[in-house]
Amino acid sequence: MNKNTYLLTLCLLPAVIGAVPAMAENLLLDEITVRGEKESPREESLTIREVRETPAKDIGEALKQVEGLSFVRKGAIANDVVLRGFQKDNINVLVDGVRLHGACPSRMDPPSFHYDFAEVEQIRIVKGPYDIENPGSMGGLVDVQTKKAGKGFESDLNLTYGSYNSINASGTASYGTDLYDGLLGYAYKGSDVPKSGDGKLITDIYPASSPNRYRPDAIDSKAYEINTGWAKFGLNPTANARTEFSYSYQDADHVLYPYLKMDADYDRTHRVNWTYRMEKVSPLVKELKLQAYWDRVRHLMNDALRESSRPSMTITRSYSMQTDARTNVVGTKMSGSLGIGPGTLKTGIDYYNRNWDALNMRAMYTMAQPYTALGMIPDVYTNNFGMFGEYDLPINEQFKVKAGVRGDLTWIETDKANTLVARGTDTDFSEVSANLQLTYVPVTGLEFFVGLGRGTRVPDPEELYIDVPAMAPQVTWRGNPNLKTTVNHQADLGVKYAVERFYVNASVFYSDLQDYVNFYSASTTLKSYQNIDASMWGAELGSQVSLPYDLFIRGSLSYTEGENKDGNRPLSEIPPLRGTVAVRYDNGTWFFEVAENLARRQDRVDSGLNEQETAGWATTDLKAGLQYKALSVYGGVNNLLDKYYLSHLSYLRDPFASGVGVKVPENGRNFYLTLAYTF
Repeated sequence: MNKNTYLLTLCLLPAVIGAVPAMAENLLLDEITVRGEKESPREESLTIREVRETPAKDIGEALKQVEGLSFVRKGAIANDVVLRGFQKDNINVLVDGVRLHGACPSRMDPPSFHYDFAEVEQIRIVKGPYDIENPGSMGGLVDVQTKKAGKGFESDLNLTYGSYNSINASGTASYGTDLYDGLLGYAYKGSDVPKSGDGKLITDIYPASSPNRYRPDAIDSKAYEINTGWAKFGLNPTANARTEFSYSYQDADHVLYPYLKMDADYDRTHRVNWTYRMEKVSPLVKELKLQAYWDRVRHLMNDALRESSRPSMTITRSYSMQTDARTNVVGTKMSGSLGIGPGTLKTGIDYYNRNWDALNMRAMYTMAQPYTALGMIPDVYTNNFGMFGEYDLPINEQFKVKAGVRGDLTWIETDKANTLVARGTDTDFSEVSANLQLTYVPVTGLEFFVGLGRGTRVPDPEELYIDVPAMAPQVTWRGNPNLKTTVNHQADLGVKYAVERFYVNASVFYSDLQDYVNFYSASTTLKSYQNIDASMWGAELGSQVSLPYDLFIRGSLSYTEGENKDGNRPLSEIPPLRGTVAVRYDNGTWFFEVAENLARRQDRVDSGLNEQETAGWATTDLKAGLQYKALSVYGGVNNLLDKYYLSHLSYLRDPFASGVGVKVPENGRNFYLTLAYTF
């Protein structure tokens, strides 16, 4: 039996035995019901309970539990979300509808890095271009929904300790009445450098000749330290109106990124969000909502911990290269739901402005001008104004049609100059997104989904204007001001079957990508961006079944394949075939679970970027938990057999990469224990 057949057999196992009667009654049955009755075949979700049962350090790592999602590992934390092969600006990652961007041009700090688990109640995932409420959801949407205060006094404390002296401690407290409510929270995260399955620190991946290797006193230093605090206040002025105001601050220090040539000295984030919602305004107006938000990220990174910063005739500071980057976003949205005819029309307008400025300094830019300040991202302002409408029409009890359209105007302007563009350079875009979705329920529990969508996203300031010149033979990294908007024409077919104790969800998709923004080698000493025609197709399968004697089986399988049509070769940075099968005993008081995680070899690689193949792997995870009144205890071990393995996505293909052939390995055997108390 080959590895592909083995993966498919394991992941189909829950479906094969799904007709077996069951007797267990606990929380997992509720989740089967929710996913069966409330989620479309194109949607998935992840609850905070599922996150707490794992040793995941951030949202990116936690989302790997969901079929079709994976992540890019840069170090011990700050993992970037990948959805069906789409990543970076090809998908939207929002928190309570707030658009949040990282400041680092190399995505040290992706959006999912800038909030803590303890803030989160649930994560909603939309696969494909079916979100028309937000600009840029070309490949999909990850929408993080934060906790809300309940009635009376509530509080919870969480403490996780694990291998590598990793600590995740948090506490929240809330109080609510019919008129008002408030919530406060604080979280701390810290960890030493993890080890891979070969017993080496993940910072110890460089050859002795590499200038990127960590100094002896830094190779085993703290991997990260992060403090996060937040507050949320709500007021219900009338029976059908509510307003909320929230503020969050995160301070991350000394974050190591062996994936890159530099590490973060600090990363500081402010996030403000205000909403006002009215329901049942009139027979016509079902809901009105106003939202305004602002966030800011300050990010400083350098190579002070690497051998490349050793003092010399040219290196006269504590670093040989440093980037001081900052970004902030201000946005607003007005939306409403109208009862028009037999259906519901959701419509609205929105606007956001993002500023992004990154200053790069290097000792060896030229001998005559060491540490010259370069406008890496030349103080760019991105403005977007959009309008959308989506009509949800239930034809009868079996058929439902949903159709949406969105129009966007985007204008981008530089407020500084670099060697690529002049100050005041203006680039304008206009885009139209649309989708048509049909849901058919022939019998109770069985649902079919067909979707056709057109999603768009404009090039970001990095792709347009980034400029990191270098003296040959070093590689220059340069944007392309002539890039066009990427358009994704996608078709989805999904089927979901859910009864009281059995759930299965399967889907296939095909994306035709016009003017896809592709990173490429323009020459041996220049890397840039170009528009290409490309395609992606793939499939996911997820299932869960309740068996007799309080047993549950869960399986998932996902695959994506990308093709560069212009270059007649595979797209780069596409995850391989991956699957999971888990068996769990859960009587509602305590549980035990064993899971097998498998990934096929990725041999579809982009030769134009010298992308390398990655071997397949299999790991085993164990976890158990106990709930007694208000106390919950979770513990487990991931990678039980201490395998050395690599994720295909965990090395970078740009001029700030760690080096040819250098990849960040996944963690070896690691233990964790979580205590949670709610009162």
